[in-house]
Amino acid sequence: MRNRLLVLTVASLAALSLGLTGCSSTEAAAPATAAAVQGPVAPVAAPASPERIDAATFATIVGGAGVTTIDVRTPDEFGTGHIEGAINYNVEGPDFAAQIAGLDPAGVYAVYCRSGNRSQAAVAAMSQAGINGIYELESGIGGWEAAGLPTVS
Repeated sequence: MRNRLLVLTVASLAALSLGLTGCSSTEAAAPATAAAVQGPVAPVAAPASPERIDAATFATIVGGAGVTTIDVRTPDEFGTGHIEGAINYNVEGPDFAAQIAGLDPAGVYAVYCRSGNRSQAAVAAMSQAGINGIYELESGIGGWEAAGLPTVS
């Protein structure tokens, strides 16, 4: 289901891009078509500083190559449903600092919580630890689900 959603999202963005740029260049159409069929071609670029983004944009990021998705809710919340592929680092847990200390500072991370509040604290701690390539889901998993995006449990 997630792969189908990703393919549909990429195909929609490709169609929109073609509509905006016109059809005069066949070179522009080929990569977009390949991406829609094969998934992301290149790794997602890390932002220079953390960025809060909406659910639709977050969906394109978590599907990207080289992105680590981190759910910062409690293990119980994580167990009720999370974004596929996410790992659980409880921002309120005693080992959160140790967990983020083990992350690659040059990595790309997609971080979310329930509503967008705890993820702000997590992103602040990650930034303090020297990790800035972070995309944060501004509305949390509640916004993700409200947008009709899938979760797994």
